[in-house]
Amino acid sequence: NGYQLKTGLDNNKDQSYFLHLLNQHQLSKSLFPLGEINKDKVRKIATDNGFITADKKDSTGICFIGERNFSEFLQTYLPKQQGDIVDQDGQFIKHHEGLAFYTMGQRKGLEIGGGFGASGEPWFVADKRIDRNELVVVQGDHALLYHHNLDTSDPHWIGNPPILPLACSAKIRYRQQSQLCLIHPTENGQLKVTFDQPQRAITPGQSIVFYDDDICLGGAIIENRN
Repeated sequence: NGYQLKTGLDNNKDQSYFLHLLNQHQLSKSLFPLGEINKDKVRKIATDNGFITADKKDSTGICFIGERNFSEFLQTYLPKQQGDIVDQDGQFIKHHEGLAFYTMGQRKGLEIGGGFGASGEPWFVADKRIDRNELVVVQGDHALLYHHNLDTSDPHWIGNPPILPLACSAKIRYRQQSQLCLIHPTENGQLKVTFDQPQRAITPGQSIVFYDDDICLGGAIIENRN
């Protein structure tokens, strides 16, 4: 069966989502010495050995940009492309400065005042209409935030490709709890994934990573959701 990539003991620090593109050759030369211990034990070992990083605060942001605002960081490299922010019915709300500066399910930073929407609930990003440069937002726990199915490209399997269709579990983002799903093959050699339960804020361009219990099987790139 070759080499396997398993999830770490510490679910809060497990890195398998980011490592799903490893192949057999790379795994044959890899060791994960922290995979079977949690962060508290790592800190104790560091303290016992006098490491100056023993009490260093956990990092939660993107390591290479530090504490900077991520949108401001992107604007350093991406030109602004102003477009419309609209609700699910196409009603204009305000302008945005570029679709690249928003993520699916985003709430913070939309800055939509209380004059829009009758419910008074917060607004969330539900879709990006690339062809029209429109950002679609909805209020509250809206149905447009959820999808049962997604299509993928560039599938990668760590071991031998499994027989499809395959019932397993998957994550569509880091630190998400694994979600039960069924993987179907498509005619063009890609994958279609159907979840048992609808998933919130599926994001095209991000990775979906597949699991069989604690074994990371591989993953693919999310192309669209439906």
